[in-house]
Amino acid sequence: MEELKQEIKKVIISSLELEDVKPENIVDSEPLFGEGLGLDSIDALELGVALKKKFGIKFSSDNAENRKHFASVNALAEYIASSRETQNKE
Repeated sequence: MEELKQEIKKVIISSLELEDVKPENIVDSEPLFGEGLGLDSIDALELGVALKKKFGIKFSSDNAENRKHFASVNALAEYIASSRETQNKE
């Protein structure tokens, strides 16, 4: 799971062009939006596309679910891991 979290951090940094941020500067449990990393809704769209390309995952159109998945690096890692398990079972 730690390797997945590092990959997510790299995707966040590269897709959003956060030149002054290093993976070790992103705290796994900190919020990605508002406080914490301070991302906004445009960042969410760009990040969603980048994560879809990198990990082959889909996000629902249900806004509440997306908010939960994008809450933190930990939440994204859990969602990606569970999505991978579901895909492997199919």
